[in-house]
Amino acid sequence: MHLPRMPALFLGHGSPMNVLEDNRYTRAWRALGETLPRPNAIVMVSAHWFTRGTGVTAMEKPQTIHDFGGFPQALYDTRYPAPGSPALAQRVVDLLAPLPVTLDSEAWGFDHGAWGVLIKMYPQADIPLVQLSIDSTKPPLWHYQMGRRLASLRDEGVMLVASGNVVHNLRTARWHGEGEPYPWAESFNNFVKDNLTWRGDDAAHPLVNYLAHPGGSLANPTPEHFLPLLYALGAWNGDEPVTIPVDGLEMASLSMLSVQVG
Repeated sequence: MHLPRMPALFLGHGSPMNVLEDNRYTRAWRALGETLPRPNAIVMVSAHWFTRGTGVTAMEKPQTIHDFGGFPQALYDTRYPAPGSPALAQRVVDLLAPLPVTLDSEAWGFDHGAWGVLIKMYPQADIPLVQLSIDSTKPPLWHYQMGRRLASLRDEGVMLVASGNVVHNLRTARWHGEGEPYPWAESFNNFVKDNLTWRGDDAAHPLVNYLAHPGGSLANPTPEHFLPLLYALGAWNGDEPVTIPVDGLEMASLSMLSVQVG
């Protein structure tokens, strides 16, 4: 049986409260789960597993990690018991060789950047899932090329899902949601949308060089929420459609942009 090529997704995950809420973002994630081809497994890259070196979860039953504070008890009571896949973890290791990748059998699990969106897409938690960490020591180009190296998984029934926020400045956030987005946040969000289908040299990709944008460092004072986008874009074959399932700026400086490749 011929498997359809799985899409690669970048999902702007926003607040952990999206797990408990029903809004236009969570409805868009749910619609993706209902309309896209069902994957055999998922490889997830989340902003919230930011490490020195690269790791991949390799346990049979990963834990649900509640890596946040000050939220309602119902959020801490939520579990996402998707099975792990040691075999898929090993496939990722083989695919990325000779890059050293640590098979993590106990330290991590699924953080809220991962399960917080997948619980809307696949609420039954019945699709095998592994999580790949983001190496904090590497430049953006390296992460983009990681997406290239992982792209062949899409032809093996594996969906690549990356989770972050392309504008993520909580220091400037208007926590009660009043007012329009900051002009620099809107400008940077538009810059991202305008450059999703770059066909030039990888090293010259505007989104690889995102800090060259006048709003780049304000939009992303730290890189971990932006870098997951590069994994999804790196998995693009240059011809597939690249679409935007949902977009929006919350709290003036948090982008909820999601991107679908294929």
